[in-house]
Amino acid sequence: MLNWRIYRAAFVPFVVCMFVAAFSLTSLPHGIGGPLAPEAFDGQRAAGELSLLAARYPDRAPASAGDESLADYVAQSLRGSGRAGNGFSVRLQDVAVRTASGERQIRLVIATRPGSTGEAPLLIVAHRDALGAPSVAQLSGTAVLLELSRVFAAREMRRAVILASTSAGSAGSEGAAALPALLGVQPDAAIVLGDLAGTRVRRPVVQSFAAGTASAPELLTATVAGALERQAGLSSATPSVVSQLSHLVFPLVPGEQAPLGAAEIPAVQVQVSGETGPASDQPVSPERLTAVGRGVLESVDALDGYGPLAPPSTTGLVLGTHLLPAWALELLVLTLLLPPFVALADGLARGRRLGARLGRAVVWILGCAIPFLVCALVAWLIGLARLGGLAPPPLPSAAVSADAATIAVIVVVALAFVLGWLAWYALGARFGLPRLASGQAAGLVACSLLVLGALVAALFDPFTALLAIPAAHLWLVFADGEMRPRPPAALAIVLAGLVPLCLIVLFYALHLALSPLALIWNAIALVATGTVTVPGVVLWCLAFGAAAGVALVALAPPEERPLRRRRDAPKITTRGPMSYAGPGSLGGTESALRR
Repeated sequence: MLNWRIYRAAFVPFVVCMFVAAFSLTSLPHGIGGPLAPEAFDGQRAAGELSLLAARYPDRAPASAGDESLADYVAQSLRGSGRAGNGFSVRLQDVAVRTASGERQIRLVIATRPGSTGEAPLLIVAHRDALGAPSVAQLSGTAVLLELSRVFAAREMRRAVILASTSAGSAGSEGAAALPALLGVQPDAAIVLGDLAGTRVRRPVVQSFAAGTASAPELLTATVAGALERQAGLSSATPSVVSQLSHLVFPLVPGEQAPLGAAEIPAVQVQVSGETGPASDQPVSPERLTAVGRGVLESVDALDGYGPLAPPSTTGLVLGTHLLPAWALELLVLTLLLPPFVALADGLARGRRLGARLGRAVVWILGCAIPFLVCALVAWLIGLARLGGLAPPPLPSAAVSADAATIAVIVVVALAFVLGWLAWYALGARFGLPRLASGQAAGLVACSLLVLGALVAALFDPFTALLAIPAAHLWLVFADGEMRPRPPAALAIVLAGLVPLCLIVLFYALHLALSPLALIWNAIALVATGTVTVPGVVLWCLAFGAAAGVALVALAPPEERPLRRRRDAPKITTRGPMSYAGPGSLGGTESALRR
């Protein structure tokens, strides 16, 4: 059915693009140095403040009494920073957000100190809440924020400085998501303060991923990372390729820099315990608090004397000390999808001439996507009704409890998936469609649907389209009756095409320490909270439907009779690459005369 010579020839553009991508690599920028010495940061006073806050406010669940009391204390401390007329103007703002405990009213503290110029301000954010007690390490960002306010109030700065104390940052980051609409101005850069005093260090110390495929400018990341390395001796290692691709494919980005980046504010998070954050019983180090606090102060001083930064964007993949631009990666993805695309296009045309029932196969494959669409629709309706306390992912395991509401939501979504398959079987029986499609037509259409969806995704999100490349090539064997393997080997090929997706799921489960319950809950929250857009959900459902169709084709018995040309199909009289055109084909030889 498939012309494998066309398939092999279509790899030529990919080889050319490999050379183009090699010459497109650019060096990563160096960070900006701070003009002032950061010794003004009093680490001993910050450590004392941290001990005081931890003893006074041990329970700080989002929107709890302890959380609101701490917000009032932070506001009072910020009002008292600096000399009269040289301090911060402070305001409190209550906003309704979705937390791990449901819809809650949280309190944001926003303090602004004007600069000597009209340049865009700098934003420093720290969340004060915690899911468990005492969570002293999570409170270190608030202690550093208060000490920085005293430093900024005692010196002249070119840019205005905005300090923000948020809540709901321990799960969902909804407090930071509501912050940009309340500022009134667009900050030029933002630094999020997480765990700055924990004794356990996990890299990367500087997190720059935003929600979606965007990330902070490399200059901002390099500036903060360089300051931390000079002051605290903490090197922020570059995330691995698997980590980068996982964050760019699925927007499960912890940290409050993610929603700020989605609002086009260049933002990075500083946290010595990595993306997952510290445990509630993590001990703290006053020496580390001092060193990291001075590194943050040096970063702010460097940004204060620098010009505007670029907005967050999809820059590409960091490979060591070089950057592969996003456009080069998109070009590689498109050329890798070209061989299966042209082979399948030729196979569809060839199958139509041979009388394959392609229309029936299209209906069958699209029907395989019905259970996934029903499942996504039910999850979206649950999120729309604000049921089960669904907050934007990623939600840590501590935020997902096995209570009645959580189990009920999971059971409802699972039942919707099962009912979707039953409905599909009922519709198939009504219209005479088989449950297990045999023959090349179903495999041909399933692979074509997968490749077409991958090409559409590559135009908008080349990182997600990377996941479909192994399946697009491996599953071609199901579109060719002569190469189709037996069911055991066929199932192994189907599973091999799903390896990239399984690796990303495994990465998040290990990287974020997600329990099986939390992993399922985050998958539902991706759809229920609108983190994945409606077109993205439809494309994913079609891709899963194609994968399910290929799996059913692999389980079906082999076709006994090959495809035959329809009676009304035009007779092929022109000799082409697939017909014999060698010596004797036109007569005049002894072998031809015998025929």
